[in-house]
Amino acid sequence: MTSTAAATGPTADPGTDSTASAPAAAGLGTLPPPETAAAPVTARRHQLDDWRPEDPEFWRTTGAPIARRNLIVSIASEHIGFSVWSLWSVLVLFLGPEYGIDPAGKFLLTAVPAALGATLRLPYTLAVARFGGRNWTIVSALLLLVPAVPMTILIEPGVSYGTLMLLACLAGVGGGNFASSMANINLFYPQRLKGWALGLNAGGGNIGVAAVQLVGLAVLATAGAAYPRLVPAVYLPLIVLAALASARYMDNITGVRNERGAIREAARDPHAWVMSVLYIGTFGSFIGFGFAFGQVLLVQFGDRFGTPLDAAYLTFLGPLVGSLIRPVGGHLADRYGGARVTLATFAAMAGGAGLVYHASRERSLTLYLIGFIGLFVLSGVGNGSTYKMIPAIFRAKAARAVAAGELDPDAAQRRAWRLSGALIGIAGAVGAFGGVLVNIAFRQSFLAYQSADAAYLAFIAWYALCLVVTWAVYLRPSPGRLAGV
Repeated sequence: MTSTAAATGPTADPGTDSTASAPAAAGLGTLPPPETAAAPVTARRHQLDDWRPEDPEFWRTTGAPIARRNLIVSIASEHIGFSVWSLWSVLVLFLGPEYGIDPAGKFLLTAVPAALGATLRLPYTLAVARFGGRNWTIVSALLLLVPAVPMTILIEPGVSYGTLMLLACLAGVGGGNFASSMANINLFYPQRLKGWALGLNAGGGNIGVAAVQLVGLAVLATAGAAYPRLVPAVYLPLIVLAALASARYMDNITGVRNERGAIREAARDPHAWVMSVLYIGTFGSFIGFGFAFGQVLLVQFGDRFGTPLDAAYLTFLGPLVGSLIRPVGGHLADRYGGARVTLATFAAMAGGAGLVYHASRERSLTLYLIGFIGLFVLSGVGNGSTYKMIPAIFRAKAARAVAAGELDPDAAQRRAWRLSGALIGIAGAVGAFGGVLVNIAFRQSFLAYQSADAAYLAFIAWYALCLVVTWAVYLRPSPGRLAGV
């Protein structure tokens, strides 16, 4: 979800913009300070050779309009990418008895795009520095045609399950767009505005999960369940328009490079894997439930819904509120501390999963919806609070190194910035695999017990584990406790 990309010059402090709206994108890289900036802007089109967002006069007269233009197009392109990534959360509702696929098979169809999307996050992040933000946005938008075109042609009764699995896997390319988009937009904004800009970018992307479900709802309401191919067909012109808009309105920034060895060094830090586990519980829950919610609802309460259309009226609610609530987690973490908010979030998520389990056993649709939508809300809050913890961890370690005389303050700060950005990238990629685990848990539960109850118990256990890990590593009173996390 983030980048280790940086421009020549000091990297940005992720701690200052890991709030609220877009914690995931903190510390993605910055540009040279005004005193080392390049000379005047050249005439090369779509190439910014002189980019100084931290210079107030440059920002006011030149930078802000350019950054705003790039942000608007980035939001649109990333939103479509998220929608394509989430297509199978809708398409499984169309796969009736004539397709011959049981619930376990459908959960596998929603798991594979989550897996590929998670895998692509790190390479997509690095691609921004390698190819240029504008160039890669064009390419990543056009890559969305790879799953969308064959889905529009091939999905109909009689298609083999192997073909559907391949199409579902290809949809994972949309999962990488978020990472490259955040890495790119981070470079355009001054430190004081990164949280706001990256928040808009992140929120616009996440809402794509709810948007594709609304598209599916519209197709079901107008054409019926016999035409699943119409859902990806809706996105074909939108994908082309996103690529054209990126070519016309976006820019590359000269001098951006990937930090050598940052990811490798961050991966050797135990906190990288602790935070990755926590992010599996937050973002992994959000994207996993977003993919699975409609199918679970239809299977668990199939007798309450005469058609997939009846269930589709409810499926978009969770992803929508989960996307809109993301800024709250960062704001709460700013006020009360990231670890405290994360601890409370996991406690509440365990309670929410317990409510869903109880509702499933009691066959209460109302309680079931309250519990599941609560899980979406809490996972959104947890996205903000967990990412707020990452820069705080490295700031605390830097302070220790300075106090022990191991590093001078400037070197310690630079190292903290560098490793924070790399760890955010690692946690974002690993956390997205939580979406795979959620869908696999549902699949195995239905295979073994013909219900999702075992999956709900597994979620309760995972959230309890995350709660204990958060307390033991970051909140338990001890000499080794990191201050301010």
